[in-house]
Amino acid sequence: MKRFAALIDRLIYTRSRNSKLALIADYLEHTPDPDRGWAIAALTESLDFPAVKSAMVRALLATRVDEELFRLSRHFVGDTAETAALLWPEPFHPSPSGEGLGVGSIGLAQGRWIPPAATREQSSQVSLPSPEGEGEMSVAQAVDALSAATRATAPEILASLLDRLDADGRYALLKLALGGMRVGVSARLAKQAFAQAFDVPVDDVEELWHAIPPPYAPLFAWGEGRAERPDLADVAFFRPFMLAHPLEEESIDLTDYAAEWKWDGIRVQIVHGGGETRIYSRGGEEISGAFPELVAAFDQDAVIDGELLVRGEAQGGEAASFNALQQRLGRKTVSKKMLADYPAFVRVYDLLAVDGNDLRPLPWTERRRQLEAFVPRLADSHFDLSQVIDAKDFDDLANRRAGARDAAIEGVMLKRRDAPYVAGRRAGLWYKWKRDPLTADCVMMYAQRGNGRRASFYSDYTFGCWSDDGELLPVGKAYSGFTDEELKWLDKFVRDNTLNRFGPVREVEKSLVLEVAFDSIHASKRHKSGLAMRFPRISRIRRDKPAEEADRIATLLAMVT
Repeated sequence: MKRFAALIDRLIYTRSRNSKLALIADYLEHTPDPDRGWAIAALTESLDFPAVKSAMVRALLATRVDEELFRLSRHFVGDTAETAALLWPEPFHPSPSGEGLGVGSIGLAQGRWIPPAATREQSSQVSLPSPEGEGEMSVAQAVDALSAATRATAPEILASLLDRLDADGRYALLKLALGGMRVGVSARLAKQAFAQAFDVPVDDVEELWHAIPPPYAPLFAWGEGRAERPDLADVAFFRPFMLAHPLEEESIDLTDYAAEWKWDGIRVQIVHGGGETRIYSRGGEEISGAFPELVAAFDQDAVIDGELLVRGEAQGGEAASFNALQQRLGRKTVSKKMLADYPAFVRVYDLLAVDGNDLRPLPWTERRRQLEAFVPRLADSHFDLSQVIDAKDFDDLANRRAGARDAAIEGVMLKRRDAPYVAGRRAGLWYKWKRDPLTADCVMMYAQRGNGRRASFYSDYTFGCWSDDGELLPVGKAYSGFTDEELKWLDKFVRDNTLNRFGPVREVEKSLVLEVAFDSIHASKRHKSGLAMRFPRISRIRRDKPAEEADRIATLLAMVT
């Protein structure tokens, strides 16, 4: 656990992508199985321990320290695991000078704990400790203990583990148990680090990664040359998605590129192989359980790439807004009522494999020809074909894009006709041309502290617009779009204009206007206003505009698609 804790510590204070790659690669090279597999699964949020949740950790901590001390500390630190790691009483270990080591030896700096005598620069340069010695807790031992825990036994098991660790180890253990590492490591970065550590192609790593469960022993055996590449012939495995660059040029020659609508759902890949069907999200997460009707309807030996959408009655059976799709996302089980109220379907973009043939090396034109022949094999109740936009030229396409305010249209995709299907973003092959955002002038109503490096700032803002009777109603929440300097100014405004406090939330004087940009707006029961914005972000701070001149709810209602 010491080596894993040291890795987390280095990653927290390392902003350089290349340095993060080097740290993870070094860990994977020099840590034995299965610790390295469990560690990388934890870093990529691939572990779940149902019996260990934040509420249980808070209750457990209340048996060891004063509850008010925890509440105040949690408010400052901004993270439950970090606060618990610091406050958990340490066993007495006499130092050479005869003094005990306690929590007081750990420093705090803007909501992050720093080991004594360590700095941000030192953290990224100090080598990781050697693998665990005899008697020290390993990551695998921690995973085994947490996996065996039930709701009844989890407090006792977690307490016994915490009692064996120092503050660094406790933080690593709690992050392992609760998730939410926030160390700047994406799944893609972890796969690239694996490829770098063992000098293997990252595309191969990505395919194998999602087909092999943690702790990935066959993956490491292949990477180290101790075994052949795992055979995925009978596995419904994930293929890395082809992605697009934002369109920055003024025009594209449509003789070289085909145009399709960019639909506002979630990109999915449906794979049938080895007698089973799986649905993957863009990040490779399996989401089959949330869409059982699609799993049942896809029985072809094929792999498709498409947009997962929900049909809407108001749209005559066409795609509804993303807000409707959200009702289905993240569910492990789906009721009959949910299936009936929010029927899912896939608008198919591409055909990656069919009848045992890998089509990815073929140009888009040939894949499209085969796709058009393949889609009729699927149930039209659950699948349809994404149509190519029949535009005369780029100007015609631009006009169509400008007028597209369909609830489910996010913009336009441009795909080079001779391009193969390749993983990741490759320059010049695919472009996304999102429609221009909508904007509204809103009034800040509430603010809340952020997480991680923003734990000391009020950086999450709820804002509203005026009803016809003069009431300010919330329409959304945003925590992005502003610079660091603007964040400092906004944080000061919140502190200087606080009216009431509700736990971590502050109600502020209704005097600051924020220009909010958003992709679309939809009817919603979540807000009193009856509205919800899609991808809201702060585009400008309107210090020049009086709050009474902010937009009305009626103005936003006119934008609903």
